[in-house]
Amino acid sequence: MVTLKEALKNKLSRKDLDTVPSSFDIIGSIALFSKFPKELKNKEKIISKILMNLNKNIKTVAKKTEKYSGRLRLQKVKIIAGEKTKETIHKENNTILKLNIETCYFSPRSGSERLRIAKQVKDNESILVMFSGIAPFPLTIERNSSPKEIYAIELNKECHRYAKENLLLNKSRKIILFQGDVKKILPKIKKKFDRIIMPLPKSSKSYLDLALKHSKKNTVIHFYDFSKENEFPQTSIKKIEKYCKIKLLKAIKCGNYSPYTYRVCIDFKPLAIK
Repeated sequence: MVTLKEALKNKLSRKDLDTVPSSFDIIGSIALFSKFPKELKNKEKIISKILMNLNKNIKTVAKKTEKYSGRLRLQKVKIIAGEKTKETIHKENNTILKLNIETCYFSPRSGSERLRIAKQVKDNESILVMFSGIAPFPLTIERNSSPKEIYAIELNKECHRYAKENLLLNKSRKIILFQGDVKKILPKIKKKFDRIIMPLPKSSKSYLDLALKHSKKNTVIHFYDFSKENEFPQTSIKKIEKYCKIKLLKAIKCGNYSPYTYRVCIDFKPLAIK
């Protein structure tokens, strides 16, 4: 298959070709660039048109800007070409996920990681998903395994609204949604879970005490973190061991965050809680 740079050979100078971004996310019908060089500002339309010609499923091309907004620090998105919409429907792992790419955080690159977790779920498990977003983790689990129930908590009201819509789109019967801060919502849920998923690398550590309070004897916790290559997995494990001794099940790199820094997941069972 022809790459974007190959298709642009007769459209751009060699200097411009060298600066064309080599990667972008496809979320539903939207191609989203994380960074677009300022040097290519006058060439954005040409590049976008070629990209849409290469992939007929792409109807909109957009880029993230350097502006952040609101308490949730979501990054602003600017449409470069195509249909003037930031809403799309993304399909992965037998699920249908509707979202707005500007008001809801979602990474299609984590699709394989979501399926990895779903395949570990045993029949009739009670599951908690913190920071559940538009519900990709809960829905992937429900559609690819046989849990008893899934509790999902999300702070972002827009994500929660789309999550409710996604439950309807996927005919969900086992997911219970809560909107609000995990630290306020979870203490009101008088329940312990067989599996707890914590997909917020930047601040999962500050929620570990809550996760442990809602753990059973053999609960499996999936703790997400950022880790430098030369510190993996020791640094992340040490963060957890400040709260409890653990039985390590698996430590996995599940995405690049920045050069030499990864998004990682530590799968573990808590033992003695400190």
